Amino acid sequence: MFYIIVFIFGSIWGSFSNVCIHRIPDNISVITGRSHCPQCKKQISWHDNIPLLSFILLKARCSHCSAKINFKYFIVELFAALIFVFIFYLFGVTLTSLLFFILSIGFIIIFFIDLKHFIIPNEITYPLMLVGFLKSFDPNLNVYLFPNFINSLIGGFFGYILIWLIIFIYKKLRNIEGMGLGDAKLLSVIGFWFGWISIPFVIFFSSAVALISVMPDLIKKKKKLSSQIPFGPYLIIGCVIFLFFNNQIKLFLN
Repeated sequence: MFYIIVFIFGSIWGSFSNVCIHRIPDNISVITGRSHCPQCKKQISWHDNIPLLSFILLKARCSHCSAKINFKYFIVELFAALIFVFIFYLFGVTLTSLLFFILSIGFIIIFFIDLKHFIIPNEITYPLMLVGFLKSFDPNLNVYLFPNFINSLIGGFFGYILIWLIIFIYKKLRNIEGMGLGDAKLLSVIGFWFGWISIPFVIFFSSAVALISVMPDLIKKKKKLSSQIPFGPYLIIGCVIFLFFNNQIKLFLN
């Protein structure tokens, strides 16, 4: 029963993530104004806006004009619901679960916005920085996952400065922007949440995944090494990989 509740709760926040993903890049408020069909512009009724269920019942089409609904809406809602269930399975009814719920929604929004628009919104990174730092003052949190406030503070600054230096050096050498400050802020978020020790591993994992993913296009000469790619999603993937191997990494370092 608890898993069903968590699944529904996750799908609702996945629906909110969709609102953020589609409104934030256009500077539209995410808390005012009803959702509407992008084709016919008519407002979506509440019974046509039930996470996951409405998409299935409407057969992925608008109830007013029958325009096709992007499958990405369903994917985001389902993904958020499954992530919430997985987090609840690992940590149960704890503050750790709540914190990871918050972080996962932030990551989902950043992932899809950066993937399409090549931007990482401050509206998401700044609150995540604040939450990541403030939680480090709670001595009862999982010490294997979350750092104390000193390590958190160092991690936040280290993450930002590292990307900033990469941007600065690359621009000096090539006279073009290699990365964006949004990436620096995202890595700062990760540093605030998981400490300075996470930064080199997240950079390594994210760079490796990025290289593997673009390698086919490099071989086919569809892209060059200087081609622009959204790096935010790779930083998020790198962070997830780090968390999966967190215990092994810290045991190895000790």
